[in-house]
Amino acid sequence: MRVKGGSRTRQRHKKILRQTKGYWGTRRRLFRRANEAWMKAQFYAYRDRRNRRRDLRRLWITRINAAARQHDLSYNRLIHGLKLAGIELNRKILADIAVRDPETFAQLAQVAKGV
Repeated sequence: MRVKGGSRTRQRHKKILRQTKGYWGTRRRLFRRANEAWMKAQFYAYRDRRNRRRDLRRLWITRINAAARQHDLSYNRLIHGLKLAGIELNRKILADIAVRDPETFAQLAQVAKGV
């Protein structure tokens, strides 16, 4: 007697249809279209988690550069000066200091200039 996989198939289909709740039109109602949409969404989510890191790093560098130029420094001279001075702050923290605490950033810029 052969084994039929209908119940497992139905479970798999229902799982995908639950995950595509909120999609538009047949992308939520029909399994094949829903599965295609879900797979594409998963691919985009994976890709864009990496792109978000790239975008945030660009934002931090832009903010640091803008703050550094207020102190007559370019971004690369600031980073190089801090590295020579032994100050190891990552770009996320530097950008946060530049936005929230300009006095501290001014001190860091002076240290970078002095080296």
